[in-house]
Amino acid sequence: MEQRILELLNEIYPLDFVQIESVTEQMYRCTTEQEEFYARITNYKTYDEQLEEVTFTNFLYKEGFGVPPVISSLNGNLIEQMNLEGEVLTVLYRAAPGIHLPRNQWKPNVLKELGRQIGKLHCLSRKFEELETVKYRKDWYENEEYHFLTFIPKEETTIRQVAHGVLSTISELPKNHSTYGLLHGDLWLENILIDRDSNVTMIDFQDCERHYYLYDLAIPIYSALEYTFVGDGNLINYERSITKAIIDGYQEENNLSSDMLEKLPLFIKLKELFEYNSMHMNWDKENLTEEQIRIMNLYRSKIERDSINFKL
Repeated sequence: MEQRILELLNEIYPLDFVQIESVTEQMYRCTTEQEEFYARITNYKTYDEQLEEVTFTNFLYKEGFGVPPVISSLNGNLIEQMNLEGEVLTVLYRAAPGIHLPRNQWKPNVLKELGRQIGKLHCLSRKFEELETVKYRKDWYENEEYHFLTFIPKEETTIRQVAHGVLSTISELPKNHSTYGLLHGDLWLENILIDRDSNVTMIDFQDCERHYYLYDLAIPIYSALEYTFVGDGNLINYERSITKAIIDGYQEENNLSSDMLEKLPLFIKLKELFEYNSMHMNWDKENLTEEQIRIMNLYRSKIERDSINFKL
């Protein structure tokens, strides 16, 4: 399969690839004699959704923002179709600079720079939406991953109550030019590359959606708490320090009102419910592994215990 993909890429793009390597089920590292590229091959999103995504990221690139550029095909297209046991959509990116930082290097100074770049991203997003009508990237609540009450079992009454409260509260927040628009939507720290000069590059905009801008701040904080804290000091102080760093950086480039910033815990809770809901959506409930049961119970316990003190 990889050899067939290599042959097709060389037919479609003005490059001479000599090697290909699978990184994930839908991402392939492709190299020429001098450069490295990544081919995304998937039908995860429709053609129109992907085209709107790459039009957005190419706009960001041309504005000098840290995203990898999309390479046009010989036909001048940003997205091409390939036949691999059926039609699939292909997007080719030039490799982004930087690395995924080791866990112990996600310090407040790095996260402050990340916050600054998120602030810049949202300013450019507003500019993009002034120039282009977003037709195909959905509002967040249209995506089934947020349909918590559809997938979380009815017997989990406490979690369903929390989920209903979170969704209802967010639906009543002000939705205007300064609070809501097109954003990355999946800023896990694995989707962020840092170079030796601390420059930030964001990758994988495949889940970009229209949402409250605050959500793009909640996800990296959530991600850091889940995966980067390695035991120095304590988790509460770590959370405070990285949250302050991200917000301080963001405020250097953009502004969120104090009323919205007070809702940050609400959006972190939304992300937590999103992850728990995804387990119910994607795992085989009749054949859960011990590890899946352990993870699901940890999430369930945290959400249920936090419900006592969580104020909507």
